[in-house]
Amino acid sequence: MIRETNDSVEVNGIGEVRLVLIAGEHSGDALGASLIAALRLRARLGDRLKLAGVGGADMEREGFVSDFPLADVAVMGPLSILRHLPRIVRRVYATVDRAIAFDPHAVVIIDSPEFTHPIAKRIRARRPDIPIINYVSPSVWAWRPGRAAKMKPYVDHILGLLPFEPAAHERLGGPPCTYVGHSLIERQPWLDALDPEPLRTRLGLDPTRPVIVALPGSRSSEVGRLMEPFGDTLRLVIEQGVTPEVLLPCVPHRRDLIRQLSRSWPLRPHIVETDTDKFRAFKMAHAALAASGTVTLELALAGTPMVVAYRVDPVAAPFLRRMIKAPTTVLANLVLGENAFPEFHQEKSAPENLAAALLPLLKPSPERDAQLAALARIPGLMHIEGGHPSEAAADIVLDYALKRKRGA
Repeated sequence: MIRETNDSVEVNGIGEVRLVLIAGEHSGDALGASLIAALRLRARLGDRLKLAGVGGADMEREGFVSDFPLADVAVMGPLSILRHLPRIVRRVYATVDRAIAFDPHAVVIIDSPEFTHPIAKRIRARRPDIPIINYVSPSVWAWRPGRAAKMKPYVDHILGLLPFEPAAHERLGGPPCTYVGHSLIERQPWLDALDPEPLRTRLGLDPTRPVIVALPGSRSSEVGRLMEPFGDTLRLVIEQGVTPEVLLPCVPHRRDLIRQLSRSWPLRPHIVETDTDKFRAFKMAHAALAASGTVTLELALAGTPMVVAYRVDPVAAPFLRRMIKAPTTVLANLVLGENAFPEFHQEKSAPENLAAALLPLLKPSPERDAQLAALARIPGLMHIEGGHPSEAAADIVLDYALKRKRGA
């Protein structure tokens, strides 16, 4: 039985619980690690929790032993996937065989649908009695909406990270979906208390100048396409009589590329690399010039007004325009249900457009006030009771596992 206590869900008299967890890349590995910790905390299973599957360093720190290195399948982009396809296919079949032999009470596939969904389909075909939970919904609300209904035969439940996803799956005929919360909301108390002044002092920023945080993306292709228009946007801002301080957070392995491409900018950006300094930069910034992606949620939870841009390969752009069905690609807009934060794609991401949208955010203005009002709504829209997404996810996984165990 399950006995609820003040801070846990204790599982009594049921013996061990066997779970297969399958992550296909590093963000999924982080989610998997938090899920393992929450399963142990919420259910007090201790050594009775038996795990198998695929994960990385984060999951291994929680005692997980991966069937093979995550690097074998953590490849991104069509060309990279194609190049490594024979190895990925071998890993898919080996993972299925290992999962079946482990005889789990539930399987949790974590993001990376190109890798995890073929595994889920094959497990379902061979063992339809094993429940399969999909942690992180594919972006069916943005493109290829038909995937939602196609998932239903092999996925029993989706753990959504975004509050609008349950309604999207219901509308599209997908599996049952529960909003368990984005991992970012677990950091909200830390973010609210974070003081940006140590970074301002360390960098010697001029307090009379507005601060812009520039975020051209983390992938080299994103950085390569956005650094030049971002630099030209700053040039136009300066020509309008505004000389900002520019902070540019980057991951260490993109530092050299960022430095090289920022040499043509009209001013030298302050490059920051740690996660804490990134969020300090967000909190002190008057506005952000950002690539579309998860960073728009990070900015939203930090309360930072933003202008969003994105560029893809010109050859792929017409295809993507036909594929994308969402009214916006900005996650913060999707959470709000309105396009509060301007976005510019492809040829529309011209520096003239970006500068025109950015300038009003650097001073008191109706545009800035409107964004601040929208930003104030987002934490409430993303809130879950208790505020711990990994624990909400663990409760659903345990429920399926125990139903399967009782039926065994």
